Amino acid sequence: MNNTFEIKATDSSCQARSGVLQTGHGPLETPVFMPVASQGTVKALTHAILQELGSKIILVNSYHLFLRPGVDLIEKLGGLHKFISWPGIILSDSGGFQAYSMSPLVKISQEGIRFSSHLDGKKIFLTPEEAVRIQTRLGSDIMMCLDHFPSFPYTEEQLAQSVDLTSQWAKRCREEFDHLQTSSQLWGITQGGTSWTYRQKSIKELMRYDFYGYALGGLGIGEPKSQLYEILEKSHQLLPEDRPRYLMGLGYIEDILEAVERGVDFFDCVLPTRNARNGTLFTSQGRLSIKNLKYAEDSRPLDENCQCYTCQNFSRAYLRHLYERKEITSAILNTIHNLHYYLDIFKKMRQAIQSNSFQSFKQAVIKQNFIK
Repeated sequence: MNNTFEIKATDSSCQARSGVLQTGHGPLETPVFMPVASQGTVKALTHAILQELGSKIILVNSYHLFLRPGVDLIEKLGGLHKFISWPGIILSDSGGFQAYSMSPLVKISQEGIRFSSHLDGKKIFLTPEEAVRIQTRLGSDIMMCLDHFPSFPYTEEQLAQSVDLTSQWAKRCREEFDHLQTSSQLWGITQGGTSWTYRQKSIKELMRYDFYGYALGGLGIGEPKSQLYEILEKSHQLLPEDRPRYLMGLGYIEDILEAVERGVDFFDCVLPTRNARNGTLFTSQGRLSIKNLKYAEDSRPLDENCQCYTCQNFSRAYLRHLYERKEITSAILNTIHNLHYYLDIFKKMRQAIQSNSFQSFKQAVIKQNFIK
């Protein structure tokens, strides 16, 4: 049994649950949001700031780290934790998303994924086995299987192909993982889009390999929200209750609340950090664009209800000045605020589940105009 996850509380009104995942770098409370650190860093933040914000886990991209600086160098310098000096938990993605996002430079076959590097055109062949070996050498606490999903809208034939490939690759990933005998965790990624026929098939096939956790991939890419939520509800009934569930890449708070209500535990997205760098801030009064001229003489903090460093020390006028001048400090202060906003909501969400009050928490978030 690959069980490292324990559910500590459930909400009686829905499927929301709070748990603890045991990892090689300590326990992790769920539901949890993972800041994206593709290159081994969350853009605009030091690890010290990230820890002060309360983050226990980051997500890195093994494809990008494989290209630069290279697995040989990272391994030579003591593995990824030591190389980037991150004391917390690391989840690494396998490279499957790059097959989607870089589709013109990619060829898919049963053997694996052939990339043309977006840097210099160099040919790269990524097999399921190699994806596991790369992540093992990086020293990730949680590694993901190689998977494949089509862009939306998709045909039934495309869904069938992606589910078959993902299942074949999951089997090969599991076999390589067992052969390497690493202390890391290997999680499977289910596919099938919004088709319950194919999603169900994918979940059942991946459950054969007894993964430590299960991700729901290929969602949040343009499909109707009602179909997304329906898939989450049905998947909850089928996925093993004692394994963490990870909805990949979905970042809007309203979607996260709906997903947690349907039993999802893990989330990641570039949305809070990318928006911060682009001058869009999330506040308890809705989204705020700091580039707006009306903030030029505004002495108020971004959010009077926020306890983050940015809100406790700086005015909207100053933050707008930094953004307009393209100062690096703008990205730093904005990112501190947006990540604090996300991590604080997740902290309060865990408390709400533990006190059996998730629904009232969800409604309060909406009522207080967190979402616009």
